[in-house]
Amino acid sequence: MEKKSFLGKYREIIVYLIVGVLTTIFCWIIAWIFEHFVFDPTIPVQNFIINSLSWVGGVLFAFPLNRKWVFRSTNPKVMHEFIGFAGSRLSTWALDILIMWLFVNVWSLNNFVQKLGSLAGMELSGEKLDSANYWFVKICISAVLVTIANYVFSKVFIFKKGSGKGKDTSEVKDGEND
Repeated sequence: MEKKSFLGKYREIIVYLIVGVLTTIFCWIIAWIFEHFVFDPTIPVQNFIINSLSWVGGVLFAFPLNRKWVFRSTNPKVMHEFIGFAGSRLSTWALDILIMWLFVNVWSLNNFVQKLGSLAGMELSGEKLDSANYWFVKICISAVLVTIANYVFSKVFIFKKGSGKGKDTSEVKDGEND
């Protein structure tokens, strides 16, 4: 009984995280395909194109899943929701770019990452340290802040409950609206 109430209470967040993992995998697949068969990521413009196409694919993949499974929206104005969803994702894409630039290019965390590496028994220097810094920022700072911002935008602005648009599904129990 306790397990069901926990899942009922946190269903939206749990499903949001599952959809987020699926979206991330989907984006990585798109990036891998373009990187291996179409573009050269060592050329900055082509790297930007790879990431842009991956982002577009991620938005197109994530919107219907978030709409139906996470937020259970029944708003008949689907295109309005999609425009808001894509716009919010565009703003968090810019946030990701800003965070990566600040913490990788401006305020490098190499010393901190090097100390973490030492604690884990890893010797990091040169390119290995730069790469470790990049992935630390990408996973531990940017991904966390972007995920939180995406959830808040979706919950508060895009898939609002009880706004008079469509059915208010905030009280729907698991399985009733699938």
